Amino acid sequence: MVKGRPKSAPQGARARPQAPKPSSAAAGSRPAEKGSRRGARSGQEPPAGDAAIHPARAPRRDSEAHAGDASRRASKRGGAERAAGRGDAERGGAERGGAERGGAGRAASRGGAERGDAERAATKRSSSARSPGAARSQAGRGSRPGGGATGRSLPERTASARGSVQQQRKKKKKDAPRRTEEETDASLPRRSGRVALVGRPNVGKSTLLNAALGHPLAIVSPMPQTTRDAILGVVHHGPAEIALLDTPGLHRPRTELGRVMNQAAREAARSADVIVFVTEAPDPARLPRRVKEDEEGPPLAPHPGDLTLLADLGSEAPVVFVLNKVDRMRDKALLLPLLDAFAKVREFAAIVPISALREDGVQRVLDEVAKLCPERDWGFAPDELTDRPTRFFAGEYVREQILRATKAEVPHASAVQIERYVEPTGDGALHIDATIHVERPGQKKILIGAGAEQLKRIGTEARLRIEELVGRQVNLKLWVRVTPEWRESLQQLEELGYNKGETS
Repeated sequence: MVKGRPKSAPQGARARPQAPKPSSAAAGSRPAEKGSRRGARSGQEPPAGDAAIHPARAPRRDSEAHAGDASRRASKRGGAERAAGRGDAERGGAERGGAERGGAGRAASRGGAERGDAERAATKRSSSARSPGAARSQAGRGSRPGGGATGRSLPERTASARGSVQQQRKKKKKDAPRRTEEETDASLPRRSGRVALVGRPNVGKSTLLNAALGHPLAIVSPMPQTTRDAILGVVHHGPAEIALLDTPGLHRPRTELGRVMNQAAREAARSADVIVFVTEAPDPARLPRRVKEDEEGPPLAPHPGDLTLLADLGSEAPVVFVLNKVDRMRDKALLLPLLDAFAKVREFAAIVPISALREDGVQRVLDEVAKLCPERDWGFAPDELTDRPTRFFAGEYVREQILRATKAEVPHASAVQIERYVEPTGDGALHIDATIHVERPGQKKILIGAGAEQLKRIGTEARLRIEELVGRQVNLKLWVRVTPEWRESLQQLEELGYNKGETS
């Protein structure tokens, strides 16, 4: 039984050495020294601690250099608050607008009569230049004891307000109580149900299972009838435990293996508490030209195979209809008549369009399924991913690489049997010996390849997939054997693990 998530980091990875942390004395002195040098060199604001220890200086004339002041830009706009006796370097040059409109603050340090004339002149120019909203804002700010306007220039006020809002948001987010998963489960009744993913071959049932689990547990390939067994994957979604059963695609069987696959899918649907019927959006390359050119005509119709499967489904379990691969269609409005046509076939608990490959809409499917699961205690531990043993997935991952590396009749005529599976007691490697069964000598030759290069590539890719699942090193050995007509022999099917009617 596979538990938890597989380890993604390779074994033997060493921790990166960290540089020693400076002492508290050095940490406190270096930033202040660096900040003071930067302020003397570039005219930027020194830290607040440095502003308190600067010696008092006599007021300078406008023509004198201000290389050691807190802000060169503030000195250019005028020193209204500095001349008035305020020693705070941060508020020293804040009133950019007042300095640009005549330097009323500089005139305040030159005497009583001259100060009054300058203030009246600045007031007259300010009343004509400012908008009514700015005047009201300035009047609302008022003044601080010691002289000078308290408000900052518009860019500084905007930056300060933005920073204050961000700090408040961070504080609210930090202080807001968070409900843990245990608290959420305790507040709602627990639900648990078996959910069968049913549909035609190659519509994306296995991709939907992997997206719901957040891990590529089931094998996927562009080849139809990739899934041969019902594979269970456990998802804990809020208070609901959803046991998803990925079933083989229902099709018209031509071999005994095909009949066994159909029987496994139907048995899974009959024993399920909820059925998720999965179909796919039409391929734009196969659409009529009138649809591509957005001409009027009959709307898109359901696939005949989907109508047959929907008619075969029983009415006991609720059915959630899922239209997969909607990312194929640029104009999603073309899918609305198709969904309406499916809704007229039978009553669905919910209709959800998704793209399982892009993980778009998968959580909504789980939301709808969780509501339909019966109220009962969970049957699996929170860290259990599936009820299948790891040796089962070892054979599946070898077959997945066969599907990807070969074409024509080889993928359908091949089966993988695990002959030896030895787990070490310590941290050693996992040893697996597997036999690939094919029906003809020509298929064996294709699998092995020139110089056994094809078989080596299949074994390497399969070994990496198995190591990702088990989280340890794997030694994998493969052999190829010709077993004529194994797909038609019930005895061979049972030996290879394809038991009729078994879903888990």
